[in-house]
Amino acid sequence: MKKAVRIQQFIAFLSIALFLGKILAWYLTNSVTVLTDALEGIVNVVAGFLGLFSLNLAAKPRDPNHPYGHGKAEFLSAAVEGTMITIAGCAIIYEAVLHLIHPEPLDKLDIGLLIVAVTGGINFIVGKIAAKQGEKTNSMILVSAGNHLVTDAYSAIAIIIGLTLLLLTKNKYLWLDSAVALCFALIIVRTGYKVIRRSISGIMDETDMKRLNEVIAVLQSNRLPQWVDIHHLRVLNHSGRMHVDAHLTIPRYYKISDADAEIKKIDALIKKHYGSEVEVFIQIEGCLPTQCHLCAVENCPVRSHDFAGQQEWELQNIWKESRHGKVAVV
Repeated sequence: MKKAVRIQQFIAFLSIALFLGKILAWYLTNSVTVLTDALEGIVNVVAGFLGLFSLNLAAKPRDPNHPYGHGKAEFLSAAVEGTMITIAGCAIIYEAVLHLIHPEPLDKLDIGLLIVAVTGGINFIVGKIAAKQGEKTNSMILVSAGNHLVTDAYSAIAIIIGLTLLLLTKNKYLWLDSAVALCFALIIVRTGYKVIRRSISGIMDETDMKRLNEVIAVLQSNRLPQWVDIHHLRVLNHSGRMHVDAHLTIPRYYKISDADAEIKKIDALIKKHYGSEVEVFIQIEGCLPTQCHLCAVENCPVRSHDFAGQQEWELQNIWKESRHGKVAVV
């Protein structure tokens, strides 16, 4: 988390420098395309410091009022950032249409090109680093910030192409400036939508299917005979901290100390694959006679039916609340 905060600090202060550079480029060129890039830079500045605040808040330890921590602050921050990005895109569309109707001459396009190219290159490098670190630490803010910066860099390519054409044609086709700005705006609106969509999924605790399937595969490949059944599996990710909940069915004659030992085995197994920043909550259930045909425990003293084969744990059955094998085998 500390590394994520340092990266976000760098992004926040870097966004100020890049914004000032874009404003200078717009002042020199009078290009609506460069202006749209500068307007989007305002979003970067606000989002950078908002993200920094949210990361610091999310890093706070759990307390009585927030027993699951403060991780969802990241999703709220991302929702605000996505909304701002979308609003900026709509504002750019308005400006581009206005300049398309009333075009204005451009100036000093060569200097503007240089500034846009430099800011675009910096955004691409920093964005890739931030997004990679965000995926590694499961930080919604870093992923959003990184993708946003990379999108800026791709948009800069479109701006450079448009300004180069205007420079080569000596402002003969002024409509190109507005046309490029419109394309740029559509990319921004799409980016804003994706950020909002992902933040809402986090707030609503939408399942991370990739991580859920990974956990299922880990449990299945390391399965022990006494783990008769696992069901009601839930996997949540908040600010780099993963929460795993499940119901574990074990032989009903096990003592409390035996059950505790099985819980510790699963806890160690999950943390071996995902690190110590994982909370594992296991509810123990004693097996039913109707589950005997799924139980691989040898010499079971209470077996009612012969062992027929284990139920393979997969997405279709392990997330359900009901335990497997409740129907008796005749």
